[in-house]
Order: sequence, then C-alpha cells, then structure tokens
Amino acid sequence: MAIIDLVKYNGPNSVFAWKFPSEELSTWTQLIVNESQEAVFFKGGQALDVFGPGRHTLSTANVPLLSNLFKLPFGGQSPFTAEIWFVNKAHSLDIKWGTPSPIQLQDPKFGVMIPVRSFGQFGIRIENSSKFLVKLVGTVPVFDQETLLRHFKGLYLNRVKDSLAGYLVKKQIGVLEINAYLEELSTHMQERIRPTMDDYGIQLVNFFINDISVPENDPAVIQLKAALAKKAEMNIIGYNYQQERTFDTLEGAATNPSAGTAGVMGAGMGLGMGLGVGGVMGNQFGGLAQNLNVSGVRCPSCGGIIPDGKRFCPDCGKPLAQTQANPAQQRPPITCDKCGSIIPKDAQFCPNCGDPYNPCPNCGKDLPSNATTCPDCGATMPTPCPLCGKKVAPDAKFCPSCGGTLVKKCPGCGADLPLPTKFCPKCGNKF
Repeated sequence: MAIIDLVKYNGPNSVFAWKFPSEELSTWTQLIVNESQEAVFFKGGQALDVFGPGRHTLSTANVPLLSNLFKLPFGGQSPFTAEIWFVNKAHSLDIKWGTPSPIQLQDPKFGVMIPVRSFGQFGIRIENSSKFLVKLVGTVPVFDQETLLRHFKGLYLNRVKDSLAGYLVKKQIGVLEINAYLEELSTHMQERIRPTMDDYGIQLVNFFINDISVPENDPAVIQLKAALAKKAEMNIIGYNYQQERTFDTLEGAATNPSAGTAGVMGAGMGLGMGLGVGGVMGNQFGGLAQNLNVSGVRCPSCGGIIPDGKRFCPDCGKPLAQTQANPAQQRPPITCDKCGSIIPKDAQFCPNCGDPYNPCPNCGKDLPSNATTCPDCGATMPTPCPLCGKKVAPDAKFCPSCGGTLVKKCPGCGADLPLPTKFCPKCGNKF
C-alpha cells in the first residue's frame, strides 16, 4: 500500500468522529486539521498526541513518542503505521430525540393510565476528544448523530419517564396539562443527563422538550377528554352531575309506559312527586325534586310547586290568583347559603350542615356571616355592637341590649359616625 502524503477530513457536521481509512503514514505525511476540529494520533489503542487546527507534519519533532515506538531516528524520514481520528468540536444543536413508543403513566388527577409521547432536541459539543474516542467510539470507523442517539437512547428515555412521573405526582396535575411545565422539565432533564455525558467527554449544551402529547385514538384518552368536555359543559350551563342524573331519571320515568306513575310524571315532570306519594317512593322522588332546585311558589291547597311563569298548579289545578291573598306563601323556601338545603321555619341553624342562619331583615334570605348587604333586596345587614356583640340596626345610635353608644362625634366636623370608624368620610379627620 502506498504511503499517504496528506491526511484531511472535509465531511458533514453531523459526524462527530471519523477515522482516516489508511494507516500507512510516514514522518513526512502532512496532517491538515480544519477549524472546529481536532486530530488524535493513535497507536495500539493508545492516544499519543492531539493536534489542533492547522497544518502539521507527522515528524518525530511533533510526535516525540514515534522514535521510541517505531525505533525511528530522531528527525529522520521513515514510514510507519498508525491511526488518525478526526473529532468534530463544533456545537451540534439540532439533535432530535423522541420516544419510539408511548410511556404508560398514571394521571394523578383522575387516576387513569394514559399513554404519553414526548419529543424534542438537544445540543452537544465534544469537550475531551481522547476520552470520547476511547470510552465511546471504540473501533467503529464513523460516529455520527444516529450512532450517538442509539448509544444514549436508554439514558434519555429513562430520565424522561422519571421526570414526567415525578412532576405529575409533585405538582398534582393531569397529563393533559403537563405542557405548561415544559421549560421546568427541560431544565430538570438537562441537569440529570449532563453528568453521564461528561463521563464520555461530551458537553451537554442544552436539552429541550418540545412537546408532550397523548395518542388521540387511545380509549382512555377519548374517555377522559369526553368527561372533561362534559364537565366544562356543566360548568357553563350551571348544574352538576347529580342534577344531570336526576333529569335523566325523571325523564326516563316520564316516558316509560309501564310505570304506574307515568301520567303524573308526564304532566308535572315529577317535581311534586315526593310531596304526594308516601313511603319510600315519596322520599326518593322528593329528594330528586329538591336536587333540581326548581324556583316557584308553593300551592296553598296541595303544597305542590307552581313553577315561575305558570298560572295554575300542575298538581291540583288551582289558579295562581288564589295564592295572592297570602304573600308569605309566595316567598320561596329559605335555603342555606353553604349547602343549599331548605332551612325550616323558626330554625336558627341549617339541619344539614349546621351553619348558623343569618337572615336578611327584609326578605329572610340566608346570608354569609360577613355580608353587609342582601344581594336580593339590597337591605343593609345589622352590625354587631362593639360592646356586647348583639346585632343592632345599622342606623341605631344606642344598643338596645346594653345601652352602649354606637356613634361618635367627629372632632373635625361634628358628624355622627358609626363605631368603629377610624376616619371621617366627610372631612377625612383621623381619630
């Protein structure tokens, strides 16, 4: 084989390491190393020297170990055999990665198993050429991006699975919401992969997760998305799953020809069923009617609900005009502001949740304890006396329970101010 006079590499940037095909060299062989390259001189698996960019002559002056390894006269011109590797030192920032098959993860928010795919890209730079060639490249003649991905496939797949599962559990978020955390996940992944890359002489410049997705045709994904869409629809319309099931039950009972109460259910949709039928059926349908939370007026004759806008009772047929004589019966039942249950007359606490009954002095609506005005009628709520704690009218000057003074004269303008006011709204005086 002829002695090589010139050794050079001008291949693509996607190749990280390339071995010159011939080993027949001499002390007059010219080695040309381009910018962003390094050439490593090997003999017997041992790296003798590393050449940076420029033109080099493989003489005993540049490679002093040649005279000892090959018994060459120092400064002489003699042939010898050795390997020369070219290493690409440029930054490679477009290395694509991805999960070849979906990763099965449990959604911590909904408890279902969801297949997850992920892909992105990362960038590297060969930091230590000798370590990279000895520990990773070995004897393959070419080491490119595809070979790199094949070597580190198990590494990034393991890190991606652990990071995704850890974030889902730590953040308590659903798989469908994980894309909001791509930047945090990318940084976390880079920190976990970098030490392994350093062991092979590779600097991990960056690591990006571009997208985390789920297969659209997977049965679990289809079911989860349908449930979320249904939940969004309920939130927009303003009812919950229990009320929807109540509607379905009542509609099914009304359209069932074999049901004994089909006529009643068809006429009144079962709204007063719990009031007219005794025993277990009465309790069950009464609960359903209560869940519907239908607004209306109680009929004074049979106790049924007359829906808003109707002129006759759907149960007994009495006209709505007969209810005008008793205005108290036109008032809808008082419901608890916490749980929505009906508060019986003269009750001071909700029988369902125990929340104290805080009535509006005008319409009787149950209001939160910190309410200052009624949202229905606009009435001002009584305020507690700062001396004894009893509630008094907002315009009262003295407490009817303890006789304490509830107003204070402003020293600036003399206006009567309710306690515990600290600033006068008229003159701005502080006291």
